[in-house]
Amino acid sequence: MRYHGSDRLTETTMCLAIPMKLIERDEFEGTVELEGIRRRISLMLLPEAEPGDHVLVHAGYAIGVVDEDQARETLEILETYSGAMREL
Repeated sequence: MRYHGSDRLTETTMCLAIPMKLIERDEFEGTVELEGIRRRISLMLLPEAEPGDHVLVHAGYAIGVVDEDQARETLEILETYSGAMREL
């Protein structure tokens, strides 16, 4: 990220949220899985998430719920993009 002066952003940055399947949950945390990899995440921002939901995970937090088709489409786009980046 580049700044002009002390506070003006001159280059656009982007953060990604990865769709992962919520496997189990307790009151404030849950376990998500993607391609056999499991992680513990916070559900503090998404208390309505239920096991079986596909949640968007960013920086260790679930920030949204998407349906299975949206999750699959997003992962396909990310895979295509990452493959293109490896070729550079």
